[in-house]
Amino acid sequence: MTANVSSGTSGGASAPCAGVLLIGVGNEFRNDDALGLLIAREFRRRCPQGLGVMENDGDGASIVSALQEAREAVLVDAIRSGAVPGTIHRLDMASETVPPTLEFGTSHGFGVTEAVETARKLHFLPRHVILCGIEGATFELGKGLSDPVLRSVPRLISLIEAELSALLGNNAPGVPRPA
Repeated sequence: MTANVSSGTSGGASAPCAGVLLIGVGNEFRNDDALGLLIAREFRRRCPQGLGVMENDGDGASIVSALQEAREAVLVDAIRSGAVPGTIHRLDMASETVPPTLEFGTSHGFGVTEAVETARKLHFLPRHVILCGIEGATFELGKGLSDPVLRSVPRLISLIEAELSALLGNNAPGVPRPA
């Protein structure tokens, strides 16, 4: 399991902050499934103040634990729903259940959906849990994002920046204000 967590002001591992947590979920050896990890690394590099960043390999138990500690969370993962590869997905998981047609790139039986629903039942769910992802094209063994996913990454980053700006406050360093 990968559970590398750091605050926006530190590059090392630490406990999740009690504020806003970005959880990038994925497997860097399964092509598009690496999306969440790559996005987490990008936001760790940007170091927005007040943001905790966590990389997770799809282990639902560690996601539940992280959600319990966070006030608000943004989850990032590759999606499989039958939509056109490269399609951007956004779901407010605190107020909506995950549609049965929406699957995540994880090969674990207890992944993102199950973690969020478990946290909800245990009353651990933060007040805001936003899922942001891109419809993947390939989840086969290999490294590198497919072209449709790669082309959508800048739009996904803009969407996440807007979400973080709202959650952290518009003056959070490292997170540009939405236009």
